[in-house]
Amino acid sequence: MRRLVVSAALAAALIVGTGGQAHAAPPPGPAGSSGGWSVEGGHLTWRSDERVPMGDAEVEFWSGGRLLGRPKAAPDRKTFTLDLDRAAGLGSLEVRAGGRRLDQAAPAAHRRSVAPEPVVPGPAKANAVDPGKKGPYRTVQGEYTLPGIKLPDLPEKVEMQAVVVAPKGAPGKRPLALFLHGRHYLCFAGPDDLGDQTWPCPAGSQPIPSHRGYLQAQELLASQGYVTVSISANGINGQDNEYAADRGAQARSSLVRNHLAKWADWAGSGRAGAPAIVRSAPRADLSRVFLMGHSRGGEGVSRAAMDTLTPPPAAQEGYHGRVRWTIRGMLLIGPTIFGQNPVPDVPSATILPGCDGDVSDLQGQMFIDETRGVGKGRALQSSLYVIGANHNFFNTEWTPGQAVAPAEDDFFTEEPDAVCTPGRPTRLTAQQQQNAGATYIAAAARLFVGGDDRVRPLLDGTGVRAPSADPARVLSHALGGRRTAALLPDPSMKTTGGARICEQITADAAEVCLDDEDWTVRSAHFVSFGDLPSEAGRYAAELTWSAAGRPMTLKPARPVSLAGSRDLALRLMVPPNTAGTRFGVAVTDTRGRRTALGDVTVDGLPGTGHTTSHWAREVRVPLKRLSGKVAAFEVTPRTAAGRAWLIDAWGWQPGTPAPQATSLPRIDIGDLTVDEGDAGTRTYVVPVRISGRGDGKVRFFEVDAVTNRVTSRLVPVHRRQRAIRIPVEVKGDTLFGWDEGTTVLAKAERGLVIGDYVGGVRVSNDDPMPTVTVRALADRVAEGGTLRWEYTLSAAAETDFSFGAFPVKPTAGTELSSTDVDPQWFRDHAYGEEPEPSRPLSETWLTPYVDIPAGRTSAELAVPTVADSLAEGEEVVELSSSIPAAPARQEPDDPEEIRLIGTVTD
Repeated sequence: MRRLVVSAALAAALIVGTGGQAHAAPPPGPAGSSGGWSVEGGHLTWRSDERVPMGDAEVEFWSGGRLLGRPKAAPDRKTFTLDLDRAAGLGSLEVRAGGRRLDQAAPAAHRRSVAPEPVVPGPAKANAVDPGKKGPYRTVQGEYTLPGIKLPDLPEKVEMQAVVVAPKGAPGKRPLALFLHGRHYLCFAGPDDLGDQTWPCPAGSQPIPSHRGYLQAQELLASQGYVTVSISANGINGQDNEYAADRGAQARSSLVRNHLAKWADWAGSGRAGAPAIVRSAPRADLSRVFLMGHSRGGEGVSRAAMDTLTPPPAAQEGYHGRVRWTIRGMLLIGPTIFGQNPVPDVPSATILPGCDGDVSDLQGQMFIDETRGVGKGRALQSSLYVIGANHNFFNTEWTPGQAVAPAEDDFFTEEPDAVCTPGRPTRLTAQQQQNAGATYIAAAARLFVGGDDRVRPLLDGTGVRAPSADPARVLSHALGGRRTAALLPDPSMKTTGGARICEQITADAAEVCLDDEDWTVRSAHFVSFGDLPSEAGRYAAELTWSAAGRPMTLKPARPVSLAGSRDLALRLMVPPNTAGTRFGVAVTDTRGRRTALGDVTVDGLPGTGHTTSHWAREVRVPLKRLSGKVAAFEVTPRTAAGRAWLIDAWGWQPGTPAPQATSLPRIDIGDLTVDEGDAGTRTYVVPVRISGRGDGKVRFFEVDAVTNRVTSRLVPVHRRQRAIRIPVEVKGDTLFGWDEGTTVLAKAERGLVIGDYVGGVRVSNDDPMPTVTVRALADRVAEGGTLRWEYTLSAAAETDFSFGAFPVKPTAGTELSSTDVDPQWFRDHAYGEEPEPSRPLSETWLTPYVDIPAGRTSAELAVPTVADSLAEGEEVVELSSSIPAAPARQEPDDPEEIRLIGTVTD
């Protein structure tokens, strides 16, 4: 077991906590954890035994189920540090990325699959057209490198480098497909040496060519007549986490649009000055642009599509030319979408890798779900779940055996995984995964840019397959297209039977949709926004039954018309590794006439405790010439006891309408930092900018930094409106407190888009920290007595203080043991350790602490001992604690380590 490392810096004290509380030193990680924690120089630090891969999900520090913050990584990717004044309340510490623990294996109960041998779905019927087949053109390949560009917020220039694959001899102008890779290692010093990850790459190392990782897909598209360009973004990857509040989304958008601007030049009068590979390719048709983004590149190209339609504020813009292109559609692979604000009227298809070990929460599902009701609803938004695919292998430069730099399988577990360990029937090889990726990239391009509706069934939940992607099993559902809203669960809906309306994101266990407490059980549909503990406006319908045959009904507040629809399409989710769950579906019209539509069968995905496998399947039943409006929907289980979740239901008909992308109004939230002041109340306004014109609705979430209380409100936006007023009151005082303020997050609800989705008012503490003194009240007691020390503040504060201590080996004397102290007190302060077998206290995880509540100035640290019949002589306990060495205003100065020595007589 690894001992908690605490230096003489701040050791046990002063981490800002929930409710403004300052907490004791972090408790040690659980047994089996990787790495160690320390509090050093005012920072919370975690050191990993192994290099943590540089991926697209953010590394996060968590404590007691709360997000503390996102630490900064050292160049060696082994040390991660978080400023203490950015932390929230501390309990047991965790390191996560994409919802997955990095510092501990999954609990033993969840390391096993729900089913020891998950069933591989059988092959579906082949689609009439296979987009994975090569086209008629030979191809030409080359690269270009242009001068680097300076982007807002990033101190170093970003490269303008790309690899081009184009058709040879294709007539006329050809559509342009641009590829953007995600966040990966930047540099390497040799085939087995990654070296330090800083930008620009240090001497002796060179950039990793991640942009060359999609050549198979580029070759396929080029053979079909597309000019393809895959651009490098190492310069953003090396700076986004440290300097960009949006994790680089805006910078990636600017990079994409700077490349598109060059291609617009080269397609016109600037062709003579174009790079050689561009001149050897056909002219690009910038009215037909297709974007592919992998991981953070997915969020980047989505932001580029948004910025193309509605420009961002000038201060954050990294492209200052005219828009001379039209984006027709996107394919996103394992994308991040931290902002959960996709552009709703540009068609997209999103690949969710079932064995993703990087963006393992599969947050890319929000590119589909969060477009619902926002735009016109005509653009197809497709979700593609690829069983057995990991995150990295879609890019050959991230794949061992194919990459020029060191590479790894991002899906890793200490024990074999029944679904995702290489060699399992459900796990794809790298080449199989790359074949599937290239095939579905081509499918999306062929539908969105080429307008070939024959490939739509591969993307829209029809349930067919592309033989070129075999043996990959790619499942789909979709929103948009020619769908009409039928059933969108919300609290206004009445339910009977075993149906209930549940909340997707809530801390209320009675209301939550998926109530599994362990962090290894996740749904791609229920990814939280900005780590909010609760989020109004997101609902599903949970269906629970204990026997077949009992109908469950859902009655919307108003009857719905499905006129013109051919089928009723339902997105239904069942637990992983379940098979054959069957429902009868019926509707009742406003005259009370019931119509049975037919049965549907839903299978769960192969899943284990390491995968995100709660994902909805699309099933359809014919509407059978239904006339009149529908007043109620009925679902009757045909199988024994079970559980399912209805995400939504739609009237469906075939075809792909023109999406009609338009420039929606756009909201960007800014930041404001103010001093607290010594008296009075001041009101500040969060900078919220509206650009464009139109009506819509936005939901704001306001998070109080002191209480962590979240309030939300739905705000209408009118076409002449240029700003939204969000006032924040700041009360001045002369009491020390941690930084306060209000964080504001925004999510589009209808008729608009969100660029900068997070901002607010930060209130800087401007009062000195009280000095702290410690004196012994009882440092020599007989067995059965209580050792006591008093911690005193020189003045009351408006925040709680908590000081901790941990036992160290005494400089002299016999050390007190774990059985010499009160057993329940030991368990409470040693994080569940048992006092038996008896051992010196310095060899345990014991960390007693003392709390000084806000407004008070002193409290006691106590060590209760027990009497026994053994003749032992005097015993000693020596506790290491830390207090601020001097008053400070913004942050504590270097702290002073003190030793508390207590003696227990026999």
